[in-house]
Amino acid sequence: MIASMTGFARRELVGSWGTLTCELRSVNHRYLEPGFRLPEELRPLESDLRQLLGKNLKRGKIDCTVHLRGTQAAERELRVDEVALSRVSAAVNQVARAVPGSTIDAVEVLRWPGVIESATQDSEALLGAGRTLFQQTLDELGAMRLREGKRLGELIEQRCAGLSQLVTQVRARLPEIQNRVRTRLHERVAELLATIDRERVEQEVVLQLQRLDVAEELDRLTGHIEETRRVMGSGEAAGRRLDFLMQELNREANTLASKSQDLETTRITVDMKVLIEQMREQVQNVE
Repeated sequence: MIASMTGFARRELVGSWGTLTCELRSVNHRYLEPGFRLPEELRPLESDLRQLLGKNLKRGKIDCTVHLRGTQAAERELRVDEVALSRVSAAVNQVARAVPGSTIDAVEVLRWPGVIESATQDSEALLGAGRTLFQQTLDELGAMRLREGKRLGELIEQRCAGLSQLVTQVRARLPEIQNRVRTRLHERVAELLATIDRERVEQEVVLQLQRLDVAEELDRLTGHIEETRRVMGSGEAAGRRLDFLMQELNREANTLASKSQDLETTRITVDMKVLIEQMREQVQNVE
């Protein structure tokens, strides 16, 4: 089953440290491009989260946003890290001795990273909760992308079926088209001088029919349709392969149109290119 690159997931987790909220948004992109917005408390997790993302997704621009809303108790119960304060105080005193008359702002000292910490916040528990929440949200996003991929697969299959019908219609017209071309060429020759070598004329007729023969293009169209169906059912990341197949389908349809000597065949090739373009737009969203 193919997966879409578009999706959204949101999960929330509550603990003694407060409320964690994780949101993942995914849109089309040629490669996997993750972007993270994390609270300072979860910054150490970023590398792990990127690895998790890479194991689960192959393509798409992924925006990950995590919010931490602390409990009122956690916000009130603060404590001073004595070791950190001692180090900062020693550094401040050294500056004060070197610069006589300088003043020390206690509030600025407290703002130094590490001097104040939440007495109730268990950093390991918070990091563990962050990993769990991210994995849950990622699983939800993956499920949504698969659901959307299933819908895309159904639409692409409908176009494949329509394209196959058009190929069958053109193939059924080939004998009539070849007879018409042969008859037209013989009529033109009959208008010329009777001294023309009829064997040579027949050779030219055969060459002309070969130049107008589209059986090979029809065979390749059929092969590309079958390969498109196989890739969609492979269960692997199929977007790039499908994009290549859309280019090949379009190439064969254009060649078919250029060789066409039949108004109905020309009309059918236009319908083919419409279906292929619809498929190409849908494939742009496949992982």
